Amino acid sequence: MANKTSWLWYPGDFEIHQGMLQNFKREERGMGWPAYWYIDDCNRNVNFKRKYNLTSSTSFTVYAKGTGYVDINGTKNKLNQPLTCEAGDNTIQVFVGSTTGLPTIFIEGDVVKSDDGWIASNFVDELPAGSDPLFHDKQQDPNVIEYQQKEIHYVSSKAVNGGMLFDFGRAVNGTLNLKLTDVHSVTLCYGESETEALDVEMCYYKQENVTAATDIRKRAFRFIFIPAVAKNSVEVTAIHEYIPKQNKAEFTSDNAVINKVWNVSAETLNLCSDLFFIDGIKRDRWIWAGDAYQANFMNEYSFFDEDIDKRTLLALRGQNDIKQHIDTIVDYSMLWVIGILNHYEMSKDKAFLEIIYPKMKSMVEYFVAQTNDKGFIYGRENDWIFVDWSEIDKEGTVAAEQILLLQVYQTILACGKVLGEDVTEYNTKYDQLYQNVMKYFWDEEKGAFIDSYESGKRHVTRHANIFAILFDMVDEDKKQSILTNVLLNDQITQITTPYFKFFEQDALCKMGQQHRVYQVLLDYWGGMLDKGAVTFWEEFDPTKSGKDMYEMYGDPYGKSLCHAWGASPLYLLGRYFVGLKPTKPGYETFEVEPKLDEFDTLHSVMPVKNGSVIIDKKGKTLNIVASRNGGTVKYGGHSYPLNAGEPVTINN
Repeated sequence: MANKTSWLWYPGDFEIHQGMLQNFKREERGMGWPAYWYIDDCNRNVNFKRKYNLTSSTSFTVYAKGTGYVDINGTKNKLNQPLTCEAGDNTIQVFVGSTTGLPTIFIEGDVVKSDDGWIASNFVDELPAGSDPLFHDKQQDPNVIEYQQKEIHYVSSKAVNGGMLFDFGRAVNGTLNLKLTDVHSVTLCYGESETEALDVEMCYYKQENVTAATDIRKRAFRFIFIPAVAKNSVEVTAIHEYIPKQNKAEFTSDNAVINKVWNVSAETLNLCSDLFFIDGIKRDRWIWAGDAYQANFMNEYSFFDEDIDKRTLLALRGQNDIKQHIDTIVDYSMLWVIGILNHYEMSKDKAFLEIIYPKMKSMVEYFVAQTNDKGFIYGRENDWIFVDWSEIDKEGTVAAEQILLLQVYQTILACGKVLGEDVTEYNTKYDQLYQNVMKYFWDEEKGAFIDSYESGKRHVTRHANIFAILFDMVDEDKKQSILTNVLLNDQITQITTPYFKFFEQDALCKMGQQHRVYQVLLDYWGGMLDKGAVTFWEEFDPTKSGKDMYEMYGDPYGKSLCHAWGASPLYLLGRYFVGLKPTKPGYETFEVEPKLDEFDTLHSVMPVKNGSVIIDKKGKTLNIVASRNGGTVKYGGHSYPLNAGEPVTINN
């Protein structure tokens, strides 16, 4: 916020309140579907406080959303009128309550204003007041999100099945304008695919008896089918709604498929990240912690938007009191914790870490309370042990959950160290858990982690083994064993969700298998493009075709065709092919280690904190330049300093 005047609230309340509203936005076949987990809301009564030592008198006005008053040195004053503080020491408090929305204030003045330095209290805890760069104008209301609108015209239309089909050529998240001629009302059939839109009976979204004056709900679609109308009797225009953000990355190469994979990934992430990272724009529209965990990585290599990430972390967690796991999923709660460290390494935002750390610590204690005598975390009644949509042996405690818990302990140890907190107790918990994970879940004969030791099945899936590589939980010998016996073993059940494809390709890249990952980008993500994808899907099985491609959850069109976790090529290409990563938080130092053998020519711009890195390859020549200091280029066993504005050129 710096010294810019902003709307202020109790920290986290804006995100929690808007997160609640976001999780009520799902619509299914004409029915509202609020999220099926406990949902917090904002504090209803907030006290804002600040002390000033003034050299002369000054005037200011306090605006608020809610009811309340301004206390100046013990004297109550009304809101929305000019007030004066005299020279000397002054204590200003603003009390605001709201029964329906977010209690928030905006203070206009030359000296006394709503900028950095205000403390907010919910009458239990005091913390620095929260704000957001979206709200810097007193005419705004932080209870109302202001979306920009863009008119989208269809790219083609055709008469089919006795009606008209309109193709907008892209995924739209918004409403419709209709112009009707010779008909009074129509039926709107929406589709992410043409097949869905034409299925009048089973399309996921349908609105009947629509006239030119009907209020049309915001929905996501590419196609609109209007049955029982003639060619010239109806015209339709889409109104796409969005919150603007800048894509700070570029990627173009001599491979047209990879270029399109990059661009479609960026479009997918862009659509799924307005106020928060949400899973998809058509179906759930909910904030899922697993999806958000991955979206943070993709965001780092594209939009580098710290605010979306912070909003999402705060919204997911809610208030400090914990009643159940985030999204009811044990592994998602753990990914939420781990994601805080990822955000800090990207941003070096210590102020945010201080705000969220108490909620992080209480969440870790929530995990500890459901561990057994071996230190294993287990699922309780109403807990969902998800991991992935795969045939995982989940009898008893599950290996993937234990490896995530190990990383949770590493996370709180790292974050606690940054803040000077005493977290040594987690060293002991980590050591006990690590020893037992290796004792009970590592199967020497199979050369891999089994899902469950309690079932006796010794079943191996990819998931726990992938996490073990990603979080460096095993030595090099075991990593190589996992690579051979699991990741490169076609007898182990393949992963079909882009969600875990992200983790799998991440692990393969860490093991130096970029050439395999490159082929997966062409085959898996390129395979979706071959099926006509304009955004990437929630799940993809290359063996399916026709209507079967769109089925999921027992619903013929239940699959999301614009799903945040489908955008992982942004991260894979940026992190492992361009080779950019921070080596100290906030990119105080960073490395660029290009692995671009698959490309003859390439131009890439990658964001870093407060800057960018440009990488160009032409034939055997690499040219790398950064806009800020702190970089190192690693290539061919050599290291080269990468200083601001000083290109590094390498000729093979």
